[in-house]
Amino acid sequence: MSDLENASAAAGERTFPDGFLWGGAVAANQCEGGWREGGKGVSVSDVARYRDPSTMGDINDVHGFCDITDEEIDRALENDDERVYPKRHGIDFYHRYEQDIELLAGMGFSVFRFSIAWSRIFPKGDETEPNEAGLEFYDRVIDCCRAHGMEPLVTLSHYEPPLALCRTYNGWLDRRTIGFFLRFVDVVTRRYAGRVRYWLTFNEVDSILRHPFMTGGLIESRFSPEEFEQVEYQAMHHQFVASALAVKTAHENDSACQVGCMLTKRTIYPYSCRPADVLKAQQEMRGVYAFADVQVRGTYPAYLLSRFERRGIDIRMEPGDEAILAAYPVDFVSCSYYSSTCAAADETNLEVGLENTARGVKNPYLQTSAWGWSIDPTGLRISLVDLYDRYGKPIFVVENGLGAQDELVDDDRGGKTVHDGYRIDYLRRHIQAMWEAVVEDGVEMLGYTTWAPIDLISNSTNQMSKRYGFVYVDVNDDGTGSYERYKKDSYEWYRRVIATNGAYAFA
Repeated sequence: MSDLENASAAAGERTFPDGFLWGGAVAANQCEGGWREGGKGVSVSDVARYRDPSTMGDINDVHGFCDITDEEIDRALENDDERVYPKRHGIDFYHRYEQDIELLAGMGFSVFRFSIAWSRIFPKGDETEPNEAGLEFYDRVIDCCRAHGMEPLVTLSHYEPPLALCRTYNGWLDRRTIGFFLRFVDVVTRRYAGRVRYWLTFNEVDSILRHPFMTGGLIESRFSPEEFEQVEYQAMHHQFVASALAVKTAHENDSACQVGCMLTKRTIYPYSCRPADVLKAQQEMRGVYAFADVQVRGTYPAYLLSRFERRGIDIRMEPGDEAILAAYPVDFVSCSYYSSTCAAADETNLEVGLENTARGVKNPYLQTSAWGWSIDPTGLRISLVDLYDRYGKPIFVVENGLGAQDELVDDDRGGKTVHDGYRIDYLRRHIQAMWEAVVEDGVEMLGYTTWAPIDLISNSTNQMSKRYGFVYVDVNDDGTGSYERYKKDSYEWYRRVIATNGAYAFA
């Protein structure tokens, strides 16, 4: 028997169900670059400035990192320096996609999640005819994936609305944006019908409340503080309608495809068994589920409507909106999962920080990453059980990984590598927890895509030095570097996990 077969046997053949999809996930705005090539328009991410997070306080200021004013946008558009605006260069996936997809295929990927940049297809967002060069680029990417045996899992909106929509229409606050988005959805789901089986509508749709510019194209400084919550929820409603109609459009263009929602999944524990802490955790968990509840169940949950009434929020709905939501729910539920947190009715003398851009009380029983996020594999199992029990639809974990400061060193073959045993340990424990949810708890899962299989620009801080990948990309925070790719130790480990359908994670 080979070493791989021996390891699998030793693991007791604890494998995932046949057909389980293994892979990784990226986003166009964080990896592509080529921000002015092929007819692409400017997106919200192209004006996101690098800000050095020198302290944990800076890292935790997610809203500060993501917010922007018209004046800052003007300065960005007058500045062509890609070092200041890192998402303009990314990791140059736009020119290197063949090499990168081949590297991912070397691990045995059966699925690759990426996003289509809306501004590459409709540069300003409101045009009537698409940009053919942009469509041809994704033709090549999709065909390359399929040539390597990978199913494309495509996100339609992943933190990159066209900037022109934000400045001219106030982004998703304007109902006309629904029509602009559906034109984009119709074009791409028709163009790639039969080649893309899985679609996601909005990445972490709930994030409009955390970073409204990236998700909703909302420039907060245009509104008074008193009205902005109303603005966010109105934009959210338009995204709900657009998501439902995107499901309808995709199914009409390709009856065999499946369309999912995507939420930021956190598990929030009561800090203690005090009833007040349990109640606080329960209330905060409703905030985690609220956006998926609408997309899966097709109606606003009573607790969200009650919140609107208490806070004086009046969602303007057009006749037929409620029928649209009810008629076109998503086919499956996808999520990101990185960490968990706690909730306490009284936070006095408790340590409070961020867990994947969400505020919470630190859990004293868990270790944290260099970025202050708790490491909680059991929380993933809990999350999967809760999602499946709540919705009864297949679950797809489309983001999970460890951001770390990796060190590129010489290997024993004359090349370079990263010894990232910390990443292997993180992923091993999360895959084990995922297996327990599937086999022991009966959760139906479609697959698992790690974030991110190749290093890319971190979302909120626009750093390159916060790395997630199995492949190291030689790019620095200031955009300098060779852009060469190097396999980390985790590359071979994940290859073995996939080759054994998960069993190697128990070896």
